[in-house]
Amino acid sequence: MAFKEICGLKEYCKHEVLEHTIELAVEIAREGREGRKIGTLFIVSDENETLKRSKNLILDPLYGHPKEAKKICDPNVRETIKELAQLDGAFIVGSDGVLISAARYIDASSKCIELPLGLGSRHMAAASITRDTQAVAVVVSQSSVVRIFNDGCLIAEIIPEIWLLSKESIKITGPRIEEKVADLRVVSVKEDIA
Repeated sequence: MAFKEICGLKEYCKHEVLEHTIELAVEIAREGREGRKIGTLFIVSDENETLKRSKNLILDPLYGHPKEAKKICDPNVRETIKELAQLDGAFIVGSDGVLISAARYIDASSKCIELPLGLGSRHMAAASITRDTQAVAVVVSQSSVVRIFNDGCLIAEIIPEIWLLSKESIKITGPRIEEKVADLRVVSVKEDIA
């Protein structure tokens, strides 16, 4: 994925931080938690403006922890984030990749926002905050699709199974058959029937 293009010309967005955030979002969409699908929202960079336009829904579970213990690229932190993703509200990810806050309510306005029908309040919050700040938003939908917003617009959609498979190359050469069986993609050699 072209993370540099997604960040665009936004001053604070680092493509490495966005890449880690998207990978984590894909993991959450794919795995869910405790056997159920969950949705969440990550607001990446321009943290000061984002904090001004949001408030905590509950006591912040990330408050008071040292920065080095809250880096989104740290595998140990990622499991904690997956647990916290079950809470209502958004995560604020700093431009340096440090998680600043969790369970945040985003003050969102739908004015001048056009979203496809069927996308809910989490998507509206993502569009609104990216319209009003220099942040990029990554939404994990309960339908297991990851959507990315920039400048108030939906700019990318990731279907986790396809995205994960694209990271692994198929080793079968020549003619092949691809089938979907339940949640599996099966690729097999196509045999010539002569």
